[in-house]
Amino acid sequence: MTPPGDPRPVTPVGILAATLDDVLARAERGALDAAGLDRLRSARELATGLDPYLERCTTPPSPALAELARRTAEHDWREHAGDTGLEQEMLSGHVEGRLLSTLVHATRARTVLEVGMFTGYSALAMAEAVGHGGRVVACEVDAEVAAFAQECFAASTAGGRVDVRVGPAAATLRALDEAGESFDLVFVDADKAGYAEYLDLLLAGGLLAPHGLVVVDNTLMQGRAYGALDQTANGAAIAAFNDGVAADPRVEQVLVPLRDGLTLIRRAPGEDA
Repeated sequence: MTPPGDPRPVTPVGILAATLDDVLARAERGALDAAGLDRLRSARELATGLDPYLERCTTPPSPALAELARRTAEHDWREHAGDTGLEQEMLSGHVEGRLLSTLVHATRARTVLEVGMFTGYSALAMAEAVGHGGRVVACEVDAEVAAFAQECFAASTAGGRVDVRVGPAAATLRALDEAGESFDLVFVDADKAGYAEYLDLLLAGGLLAPHGLVVVDNTLMQGRAYGALDQTANGAAIAAFNDGVAADPRVEQVLVPLRDGLTLIRRAPGEDA
């Protein structure tokens, strides 16, 4: 039992950090003995086992989602026109897709907006969850990627619920706002430098329903939002976005360390549109 004020780590990441601290201290003392190597092996097992365990304990994807993921993984994104930096790892994937569909069910969302679609895994996952009469508007700047996604949607009974809008996200959001559109849930997974503007557009107008939820992806940005890794433009953009959200009196938020980080944002009490 730990003494007051000195709690032991109890989460996988906390235990991993403590184990690595211990191994590093041993190595710096030149005492990385058999016990230290055992600690290092346990840290490796803790780290490498987490994602597969999450996958195994999460409800499997639908056949349509599994096929979309397969097609995305098998496509050679190096051949895509332009210097867009597209890669299969941009797919939301099984666990995150299931979380998004669960959030749709939990919030009883009937209208969903996605800012940044890629090949459509998250859009289709949420379209399956909104059910008959529900609707997902998905924004994608790349016409070729949008066409790829729509081919995948055509093979799913839920694919017809996805309304794809091709063009710059900010312009699409303004057009939707001017048209009087409102959404119960918004998923943002687009260019990181645009995140702050997208959130402002959602909060300033009527796009976000009074009790709506905004879900923002990649808010850990491979640890570059907070860690000592070499900084990148995306890492700096996410760090600035996170700081801005934390200081914004209009919202309440929680950053969830799932995959590359998800921040859930809602209007603060008294800030309902």
